[in-house]
Amino acid sequence: MKTIIVPVDFSEHSEYALQVAASIAKDQKAEIIVVHMLGLADSYLTKDERQEVFDAIYFMKLTKQEFSKLLDKDYLKGIDVTQVVKTHKVFSELKEIAREYEADLIVMGSHGATGMKEVFVGSNTEKVVRTSDLPVLIIKERITDFKIDKAVFVTDFDLKTLPSFLNARDFFKIFKVEPQILFINIPEKFMSTTEMQLKAYNFLIDAGMDNKKFQENIIFYNDYTAEKGVYNYCNESKIDAIAIPTHGRTGLGHFFYGSIGEDIANHANVPVITFRM
Repeated sequence: MKTIIVPVDFSEHSEYALQVAASIAKDQKAEIIVVHMLGLADSYLTKDERQEVFDAIYFMKLTKQEFSKLLDKDYLKGIDVTQVVKTHKVFSELKEIAREYEADLIVMGSHGATGMKEVFVGSNTEKVVRTSDLPVLIIKERITDFKIDKAVFVTDFDLKTLPSFLNARDFFKIFKVEPQILFINIPEKFMSTTEMQLKAYNFLIDAGMDNKKFQENIIFYNDYTAEKGVYNYCNESKIDAIAIPTHGRTGLGHFFYGSIGEDIANHANVPVITFRM
């Protein structure tokens, strides 16, 4: 891993993401590209040229001040950090930045959900997930010493999720971790042990991993809903990161078990990393 992109809005949650990115960058000797999108309203384009220039200079000055405060952190010492500012909040522009800098990962902060308020759904983080070809690591709280000792990849063994699983395995190698494969058996789609084992076997065969070691790394977990199954297993087993596959068009939703991806990203209390299918 050589380059990590961190979109920031100068909130405390974007700083959480920056600190995690710094931890990974130090370990991997990678550089960080910090991206801020000014998000100027389209109305600015209809003003006269003098006012437009004034507004641009004003916002750029504020951005420079915020960057100065954000990047003056001890945890960034020794890391190459590049600042990028985009005028409009068009999240597909991150793909262009990723190509330009040959990035490997996006690390982004998210508020998640509190009570009935689903902040992640429709949020900036989800928009990035929807448009990104890169893995997106979602951070919700400050982690001063980021590390992954135990990880899970959540799947229903649909072969469409296989490329995401292989990419997840490659990602977790930098932490020297082999992710468990987590399958949640729910009443609406109940399977017998034999049926689950057959699906898992076919999945591993296609992944080129039909040996006993990987078969032992598959977890079959029963629960009333897929969401509860993921939360309960991860809490019980003290999982450090949850990996999930995602569609580009529909973001985290509708890849398996209906649309639990957004719920996992909203409510999980550990980092979530998405991999494009």
